[in-house]
Amino acid sequence: MTERRKITVVGASLAGLRAVQSLRREGFDGEITVVGAETHTPYNRPPLSKSVLHGDDDVSLPGAEELSDDWLRGRRAVRLSPGEREVILDDGTRIHYDGLVVATGVRPRRLADHLEGVHTLRTIEDALALRGELEAGYERVVVVGGGFIGGEVATTARALGLKVTLIDAGRHPMRQSLGDEAARWLGGHHERHGVELISRARVSAVEGGDRVTGVRLDDGRSVPADLVVAGIGVVPNTEWLEGSGLAVDDGVLAEETLFARGTADIVAAGDVVRWPHALYDNTLVRVEHWGNANEQGAVAARNLLTGPEGATPYRGVPSYGTHVHGCRLQTAGLPYLADEVRVVAGAPQDDSFAVAFARNGVLVGAVAVNAPKELIRLKRAIIAKEALT
Repeated sequence: MTERRKITVVGASLAGLRAVQSLRREGFDGEITVVGAETHTPYNRPPLSKSVLHGDDDVSLPGAEELSDDWLRGRRAVRLSPGEREVILDDGTRIHYDGLVVATGVRPRRLADHLEGVHTLRTIEDALALRGELEAGYERVVVVGGGFIGGEVATTARALGLKVTLIDAGRHPMRQSLGDEAARWLGGHHERHGVELISRARVSAVEGGDRVTGVRLDDGRSVPADLVVAGIGVVPNTEWLEGSGLAVDDGVLAEETLFARGTADIVAAGDVVRWPHALYDNTLVRVEHWGNANEQGAVAARNLLTGPEGATPYRGVPSYGTHVHGCRLQTAGLPYLADEVRVVAGAPQDDSFAVAFARNGVLVGAVAVNAPKELIRLKRAIIAKEALT
């Protein structure tokens, strides 16, 4: 085990919390400094687009209350100096380390912050602000982007009885993530539950004076809106690493052990890291889901203590689940890599089915709707690199 006495964790959300917990479980008794941009105790983000919008404020994250190390709240890292082994904060503080965990996550792409009524959803403050407006009597909600966040917000807004328009750039919502069959089902499912779906369209402008009144599409159409929620993707928080020498390309580039490329004392975990996945011929992947951050934080911390020579490769299968208008939608693996797709259980018209995705005959991904047992079976088959039969 590599001898380290002072470890700094930059990022105090799920991956950062799991890293700290893992360090202590592994017997590390040195100093841990945690740098967190938010002032809150680490909390669970998935409820923000679901139960919190319905009025449930429970976003507790098991173990967060135990975080008793030196925790710098409301502070951002603005620069990294690997030569001096220092993290420089926005107030000028310089933190020395002999081991560093980068877990700075991502931030949402934005449409028009200068107009009232235009929202993104990443923090608890974002969720509470959106909830207040959903409860304020506004009727027309436009959701831009049909991904997981957009779909969950559309589901919640419809459950509250609001008029919802969902604008998506693809032929069907989440087509890249789900494949044609499941994405076609998802689009129809939204429409059957009263969502107006506008596909193959992008927002070119947000309209309004002080407050939003609508969005203009790239084909010239104008869609009225009292509220606009943007779910148009995220950007990794890596600006503070510019000039550090760390390799950055849509995230921190890391080895399969999660050590930042070319380093022996820096690991990365969660939404911010991009690493070669052995299950997929070492294709570089960056995964933005809860389960990935939950597992990677712990693995990265253990590897940091072990050192690169004895480190364990991270090969977790990306998995995610959500509920859309009462249906459970789950994914595993990387369906977008597939060259062959097959419905292997159930049927889309019955709102219960599973789709298997293969590349060169080997399973690489799965999607299931109201078929959790099939998803588990297919996930195991992906791990085992079984053939699609």
